[in-house]
Amino acid sequence: MSAYQHCLAVLRDERAATAVEYGLIIAMIVIAMIAALQGFANETIAMWGYVETSVENATTA
Repeated sequence: MSAYQHCLAVLRDERAATAVEYGLIIAMIVIAMIAALQGFANETIAMWGYVETSVENATTA
């Protein structure tokens, strides 16, 4: 098999395209998960900040 025929065979192979599509789908899912976790983390940090402030106010009063 010549190099040209090998290149044509690689270009005609659809398995690589399917792998790329699955990779893109997984990347989009990961980005969505990171965004959701970032929002959750911000709310959790704010909650613990409120708890800290409440405890400080309760112990100094």
